[in-house]
Amino acid sequence: MTTEKKATPNEAFVTFVIDTAQKDNGAAAAFKRADNPATEHQCWEYLARFIDIDKDYERLPFATIASAIAKAKASQNGATLIGAAIARSYQDGNKSDQAKAKLRRLLACEEVDEVCRVLRPLFSLISSKANVQLDYAALLRDLRGFHFDEQRQKIKSRWAQNFYRHHAADETGS
Repeated sequence: MTTEKKATPNEAFVTFVIDTAQKDNGAAAAFKRADNPATEHQCWEYLARFIDIDKDYERLPFATIASAIAKAKASQNGATLIGAAIARSYQDGNKSDQAKAKLRRLLACEEVDEVCRVLRPLFSLISSKANVQLDYAALLRDLRGFHFDEQRQKIKSRWAQNFYRHHAADETGS
């Protein structure tokens, strides 16, 4: 007898967005517009299946991730965490001053809406420069926890650790 691992709610959402965007061009277009406050409402019918869209701190992370997945035309959830993805977007990795500046800006965020705004251009950068697939489910987990003061610092620490660990792991071959 085989036991299948049950998907987390974050993994289920990421899978839903990927599958829906691949099958329905209208849904894909709605997801792409989800990170713009003026057009975000176009994807609410999909988000409402997973969250209470009245709550910004719930809706914004889901809309941000849905948009990132659709714009990247992801075919599956990746394995690269946001810190490593930022580092991999630059030739010098985590030694790059530009990469460090991007990470510092992300770590300076104190509210969910701010971190979602800061992530938007990072997704474009990662998509064009890093040649990696983001772990959208892990990032969604982090964004959902960012609203809570007691989790925010741990999330930021995880992002920084992943950023700085990236280059050292590549150099040692591990």
